[in-house]
Amino acid sequence: MSKSNLKHLETIKENIDKTDALSQEEKSDSMKRIEEWYAEDRAWEALMLELSEISPKVKTVLADLGLI
Repeated sequence: MSKSNLKHLETIKENIDKTDALSQEEKSDSMKRIEEWYAEDRAWEALMLELSEISPKVKTVLADLGLI
């Protein structure tokens, strides 16, 4: 995840936590979904890294697809 995306994510989390517009349940559900998304994003990053280490050819294919 890029540093700017991580910063945006932290800003979203902080504002969700501070707002009075959401119930505690809504805040909790929002935080869970953000954490799930973050974990999935990290897993995707790890997969792309592992695939790109297999061969320079795989890395080229992933780059051509815009995945790395």
